[in-house]
Amino acid sequence: MTTWSHARNVLEIVLPDHDRHALAGEVTIGRDPGNTVRLADDSVSRFHARISTANGDATLEDAGSSYGTWLDGRRVGGPAQLREGSRIRLGNLELLVDRRREADEAGRTIVVPPAASATVAARFGGRPRVRSGYALKRLEAGEGDRRWVLEDLRSGRFVRMSDVDAELFGLIDGSRPLTELIREARRRHGSDGPARLTMLLATLGDRGFLTGAPAAAGDAPRTGRLGRLAAPRQIAWPGAAALFSAVHRRGGWMLLTRPALAVLAVLAVTGVGAFAYLVAGRYGTPFVVASKVGIGGIVFLVGRLTVASVHELAHGLVMASFGRRVREAGVKLVLIFPYVYVDTTEAWFEPRRRRIAVSAAGPVSDLCLGGAFSVGCLAAAPGPLRDVLFQLAFGAYVGAFFNLNPMVERDGYHVLVDALREPGLRRRAREQLRRRLAGRARPSDSVVLTRYSALALGWSAAGAAIAIAMSLRYRPELAMLAPGPVVWALMAALWALLAVPVLAAVAPPLLERARAR
Repeated sequence: MTTWSHARNVLEIVLPDHDRHALAGEVTIGRDPGNTVRLADDSVSRFHARISTANGDATLEDAGSSYGTWLDGRRVGGPAQLREGSRIRLGNLELLVDRRREADEAGRTIVVPPAASATVAARFGGRPRVRSGYALKRLEAGEGDRRWVLEDLRSGRFVRMSDVDAELFGLIDGSRPLTELIREARRRHGSDGPARLTMLLATLGDRGFLTGAPAAAGDAPRTGRLGRLAAPRQIAWPGAAALFSAVHRRGGWMLLTRPALAVLAVLAVTGVGAFAYLVAGRYGTPFVVASKVGIGGIVFLVGRLTVASVHELAHGLVMASFGRRVREAGVKLVLIFPYVYVDTTEAWFEPRRRRIAVSAAGPVSDLCLGGAFSVGCLAAAPGPLRDVLFQLAFGAYVGAFFNLNPMVERDGYHVLVDALREPGLRRRAREQLRRRLAGRARPSDSVVLTRYSALALGWSAAGAAIAIAMSLRYRPELAMLAPGPVVWALMAALWALLAVPVLAAVAPPLLERARAR
């Protein structure tokens, strides 16, 4: 009798894929294959945590992990006792402590709030069905838990899904009423099934994947004169895919070979040093060619648009090398400022390392062009040619710095998101930074998000400092072109504008903290 009762009380941990592992003896958890339980996720340390059992009790300890081990929302600082229903968080993964029940035992109570089902049914009907016209692909296991990519071929929207979500997605074909879908989700995935189904339906509905779903708020046209003026206007070229494929076939592929990439890397690194020498040696003045600001400004704008075109060509060329299609390219006009764009949404169907390559191709091209122009400027004799080359190099590095800025959702940001496996990085980091500066830090705050916030603020501060230093360096030359008070007023306005991103991120929560005190 004692043995039978003891067997019933043996605890198990439920893994993210719903596999179960009994807790007996010592159980080690981590990314290394030598662990008792291996979790193949980059956010988990090689040896993350250990669970020891004795006399029917199980205790959890951190094994020196990078980001800590969390039990029911609190960081584990020493041995912590586990109980049925405890939740263990390791990196981005959550494990549930449970015990398997025998057939003669009462099961756990499963609560599905009626409002959730009623809301979903009201929004999407009694038989939810996915619209036709979508693409679905499963990426490699190294992509992590959400390795399924779903794309709406009409709107270009994407949804990332886990294996469980993808399995539930296959049930939403309109053949089952909502009540049957909930029962099937519970049968396949236990008590978590109905909740996951409801969340999946809500996500699909918000993105317009379900029949009868209302259009997303972002689809609404801008109203008002200011809204219509700010709305981007574009000239699209749907046949761009043929151009990029042709460029790749007719020699573009050579730029992506290892020897060519090595040469480009040397050029990019050399160019940064050369441009720093140009600035220190006053080889040129921004926006000035042949002592004329107007000509310099035109050269800078034309050069910037040309560099941006090569930037987008690099994106498309790397896409073509992976056999992916660029759906369209063109020119967008925001207010009076034109810029080139290339649609690289199909990169979402590629593995993480290839997505990083597509995102990085643009800034790499900026750095290479900036390097070539800088070396040419150093070699040129004083005169208009050297001034032009300086403007082109300056425009290329302005583009590189902007596109690599981690605070702006451009290429550098997307590289970071894929490299860190942190979706919604900017939004989550901004929310956490605001809480911490306002004095509302949480024990579960992410170290990754903290480091990203510091990097983003440091990047903006460094950019502002460089711009201020350059403006001071060239003040005498600018003073020859305009009255002194005008030059100082323009410089002061520029400095204030450069300080806005950092002040906007830091000032409001600090004021909130001061008011609370």
